[in-house]
Formats: sequence, structure tokens, C-alpha cells
Amino acid sequence: MTEKEKMLAGENYNSRDPELLGMYHRARKLLKEYNNLDSEKLADRGRILGELLGHAGPGVWIEAPFYCDYGENISIGAGTFINVNCVFLDNNKITIGTNGLVGPAVQIYTAAHPLKASERIVEDDGGSRYLTSAKPVAIGDNVWIGGNTVIFPGVTIGNNVTIGAGSVVTKDIPDNVLAYGNPCVVKREL
Repeated sequence: MTEKEKMLAGENYNSRDPELLGMYHRARKLLKEYNNLDSEKLADRGRILGELLGHAGPGVWIEAPFYCDYGENISIGAGTFINVNCVFLDNNKITIGTNGLVGPAVQIYTAAHPLKASERIVEDDGGSRYLTSAKPVAIGDNVWIGGNTVIFPGVTIGNNVTIGAGSVVTKDIPDNVLAYGNPCVVKREL
């Protein structure tokens, strides 16, 4: 099993694997181009997103700057808007449905590490490295995620959900609710 296959299967993997580093460097080049592009160059923006992301539906708009690890593990549905300074650590799949609103500085994490340092840090000939595993994040259709929200690995957010700004989403959120807080909890149905 390759390190990429381990990563997508949720197993511990070596993030310094040559194939993964190649994907990382490719994404960095595309992100540099995207984040430095004149905002009026819509065709170029669309082209770069098409090369960077696994899928971008019609009408997807991502404000620069935008950051991700690989890009190819991100799928964004039609009509979704991603505001400035968002960070998507797509070590596993990140799926966002249609007509979403993602506020500024939202962070979506798929990567995790063992809690104990003795289990997290691996010493080998190349020096220290850190065991990493990753779980997918799925966000439904018509979801609004308020600014400065952090979404943890393995979380699923249902359809027609509003997540209040500054939330830390550590557990799944069902359809048709308002949820917010640290940790994020359902406050009421919508």
C-alpha cells in the first residue's frame, strides 16, 4: 500500500513520501499563482481551480488568499463561496456541497496525530518525523459556516445548517440546525 493510499484509508502514513511531496509542491505552485492573480482574471482563476481541486462545480468562488495541502482531495459543489484566508488541510477528502457559504479564516482539518509524543514522533535516518493519519470531512448543501470556525477531522455537517462564527466543530452536526460554540453544539432547529 502506498503512503497516499494509507493517507486516504485513515491509516498512519509518512507525509514526507516522495509522491505526497510531489503533490504538495504542485499545489504550492498553483496556490502561489492563484493567490497572486489579479481578481479580474476570472478565466485564469477558473483554470487554476480546475487544476488544483478534485472538483469545483459551476459558480464556485474562492477568495484569495486560499491555502490547502494537496487540493486534489477537495470537492466543492456548484454556487459555493469560500471567503478569504481559509485553510483546508486536505490530507483526506473534504467535500462541500452546493450553495455553501464559508466565512473568512475557516479552517478544515482532516489530519490528526497520536496524542502521546512517544507514539507521535518517529526517529529514523532522515531525522524526526511525525505519524499522521487523516479522516474525511463532509459538509452538506446550503450550509453557512461562520468566520473563524475550525472543523475537526472526521466531522460530517448536514444539509441546511448554519454554524456560528468562531465555533470549534468536533462532532457531527445533523441537518437543518443552528449550531455554535466551543465545542460546537446544536442550539435549535431551523
